[in-house]
Amino acid sequence: MQSSLAAISGLLGILAFIVTFDWRWLIGAALIVANWPYTLFIIGPTNNPLMATTPQDAHAETRGLIDQWGRLHAVRSALGLAATIAYLWAAN
Repeated sequence: MQSSLAAISGLLGILAFIVTFDWRWLIGAALIVANWPYTLFIIGPTNNPLMATTPQDAHAETRGLIDQWGRLHAVRSALGLAATIAYLWAAN
């Protein structure tokens, strides 16, 4: 669901740029769409081993991966926040 919402937000940001020629809409669109490659290429290598681990097979290394995943996910949240700020800035 989040990827669909990011795509819609990015498309609407581009549409707003086409209508207004205000580059701030493009910044917001780029920031929200940046979540896709970030998730696939940066979070994915951490997420995949976590998803493959059963609760019985979890160990200290698994805990380290969970901590790493949390830090990586915080960047995703920051990208969404930055996109929201850019859109609000453009809307003024």
